[in-house]
Amino acid sequence: MTATTTTRSDEARNGVDVATLFATLDAVKGQPEIAKFQFRAENRWVSGTHSRTTVHGFHGALQEQQHKQVTTVDSDHPAVLVGQDEGPTPVEYLLHAIAACLTAGLVNIAAARGVRLTEVRSTVTGDIDLLGILGLGEDRVRNGYEQLRVTMHVRGDADAETLRRLVEQSRRRSAVYDALTNPTPVAIDVVTD
Repeated sequence: MTATTTTRSDEARNGVDVATLFATLDAVKGQPEIAKFQFRAENRWVSGTHSRTTVHGFHGALQEQQHKQVTTVDSDHPAVLVGQDEGPTPVEYLLHAIAACLTAGLVNIAAARGVRLTEVRSTVTGDIDLLGILGLGEDRVRNGYEQLRVTMHVRGDADAETLRRLVEQSRRRSAVYDALTNPTPVAIDVVTD
């Protein structure tokens, strides 16, 4: 079965409340200013290369919001990179971010299009040359990833071409993909007291 037309339904599909998804789209069309969001994360140094980030609140839909639960994640470097390996490295969280963003987008888009998914998994790899961040690359080696590769494994009640188009639409709408592939201004303010 191939389902590519947009349908409205009161049922949940792929774990997505389709009626709420369409109601949200309609609300944003009618009042675009509610689409302005600001996400925040607070990070504290623990020791060495180990730090802890907490995510709990954000601003969206014209008001302050709270997540259902506070999320705390640790980041560190492995011993081979002078850390204690108390958590993934910051660049590994970036791999998680692109995978999670593409997956969330795919699931929502498929639900809106009437496609039931049975499996979505991905593998993300990134190549990085540490000469850059170690200051040994003589400005010819970038500090960040040289390339990321995402392999999406998708199964559902649509043909392969439809599933590929859904993944492509997710890529086009992905905030993380956009941030990684387009220059995003980053301002760093330093407060000392």
